[in-house]
Amino acid sequence: MTPPTKLAPTSVIDETARLLTEHYVFPEIAEQVVGLLQRRLSEGAYEVDDAEELARLVTTDLQSVNDDRHLRLKHHSDPVSPKRGEATRDAMRRDFDTSLGGAPRVQLLDGGVALVELAPMLFPLEWAAEPLSATFTLASRARALIVDLRANRGGDPDTVAFVCSYLLDERTHLNTMYWRGSERTEQSWSLPHVPGARFGGSKPLYVLSSSSTFSAAEELAYDLQQLGRATVVGEPTRGGAHPCNGWTLHPHLEATVPVGRAINPVSSTNWEGTGVQPDVPCAAADSLDRAHALALARLASEQPSIATAPTGS
Repeated sequence: MTPPTKLAPTSVIDETARLLTEHYVFPEIAEQVVGLLQRRLSEGAYEVDDAEELARLVTTDLQSVNDDRHLRLKHHSDPVSPKRGEATRDAMRRDFDTSLGGAPRVQLLDGGVALVELAPMLFPLEWAAEPLSATFTLASRARALIVDLRANRGGDPDTVAFVCSYLLDERTHLNTMYWRGSERTEQSWSLPHVPGARFGGSKPLYVLSSSSTFSAAEELAYDLQQLGRATVVGEPTRGGAHPCNGWTLHPHLEATVPVGRAINPVSSTNWEGTGVQPDVPCAAADSLDRAHALALARLASEQPSIATAPTGS
């Protein structure tokens, strides 16, 4: 049996500081955080023998400057395997297979309102295109649509653009990513053509959110909200807009550092730290009923009035 690797907090902090300096998408924030880590190290704040406790302490300090939820020292109960990426993809595939490809619920509600739940994540588009195309083609016949992202933890930005393409009428600029490493920007647009039928860009659309909605799922809600295409109903989301990379610093510790940031073409900013703010705030548990009621009220208001023929005398 291989003996456990001794925890060396100074080495972990030094390497974390290096990664921040070289890769963090906000260099000026990196400088502040590195200074904080070094001061806390000199004060003895990280003199612990437990990797999980060190991860908690360091993560609290990493996020204390600008509340970046993607910036953290993550603890793994099992040693990080060199094949971690392969194992993660296998687990993701199991989630994909047991969630009907990421759309576990498609339902017609009263009044011709369709409900599509996207969970537990927005899977890689190479997997998800077929089931999502079938899902939104089916929902395209509805009079109004509710997209439930309350249990969605994020995923593939390409899948965000794919879903948006069913909810808009024409090719639209959705988001821009800035990458620090290469000093480049990368735009995301909806597709000019989609497999199947679009729900389109004019019928009522509502997006359900919760405090668990995260990352790419937040982008989906935010993009549609900023375009004025959807009404977001529910709770503020978790607030993670920065894609990140991970580095193993110890068999049980992984530093995750954001290396890019989203720039919305409408707001010129993103939802990092603040979350997507709902247009109609309410408890997540009540958001479906609230959105359904809003959809029915809007549909009723849009019904053409029926002229009454004058009665004869």
